[in-house]
Amino acid sequence: MTNDRVALDAWYVVGIAADLAPGASARTRLLGQDLVLSRDADGTARAAIAGGPEDGRACPVTERYGFLWTSLGTPVRDVFDLPEADEPDRRSITCGTVEVGASGLRLVENFLDMAHFPFVHTDILGAVDHPEVEHYQAEIRTDVDEVWATNCKFWQPLAALTSKSGQMSHYVYRVPSPFNVMLYKTCPAAPGRFDAIALLIQPVESDRSIAYPLMVVIDHVNADEDIVMFQQRIFLQDRIILENQRPRRLPLDARAEIPTRADLSSVAYRRWLKDKGLKFGVHEYADA
Repeated sequence: MTNDRVALDAWYVVGIAADLAPGASARTRLLGQDLVLSRDADGTARAAIAGGPEDGRACPVTERYGFLWTSLGTPVRDVFDLPEADEPDRRSITCGTVEVGASGLRLVENFLDMAHFPFVHTDILGAVDHPEVEHYQAEIRTDVDEVWATNCKFWQPLAALTSKSGQMSHYVYRVPSPFNVMLYKTCPAAPGRFDAIALLIQPVESDRSIAYPLMVVIDHVNADEDIVMFQQRIFLQDRIILENQRPRRLPLDARAEIPTRADLSSVAYRRWLKDKGLKFGVHEYADA
């Protein structure tokens, strides 16, 4: 287990709640530590460390947005709030899991990156003849301790399954904690409102992760299975890129990777992580 208190004292998704039946148990791994998840006959979910000097120690557990969350330390704040999940005309859909051979921090940064849309998600989230990332704003909101990017716009041929044609999508990105990221996006089915899409990450090791996509959408047409397949298709395209990035952990030193104008959200995210002193999943830069 890591000794990084910033990482230890945070909440992480470690499973889909519906997958753990009463009386069942499952093993998983978080921050380099084995865990046992279980559910009592009355439905209460539990998590405990398996192996090592703290074998059997109980960890806090909560269920939010269709997922099981736990922490190996003592969280100083609750799981981030997602009020859209409580709106009655929305559907909250857990979209399976994807294992990725990369730091969870890399996954968050990739989620924030609009510049790759035309080249990785061609004719879906982007088009090669519309590669421009328009100017947007990115900031660390110290009052809530989150990273936000606003006024993001990008041309998309198929922004969602409910799209009938291409559109200029408006995005707002939000990073509520180092290994969780979400966006609010123009909803084709409800003009003037936004779909909410989250990527919740279980950092298994410093360079290996499990991603849990969540869709909180206004869509009264498509089946859950179709929405899940659409989201899985997008993320599996991302996985190819993520697993070929080097280093697999995220460098925070400005000398390691040179940002462009389109990388404002990444720059803010890396600065935020550095200010926090996070070490797990971070690549330590060394002079050549």
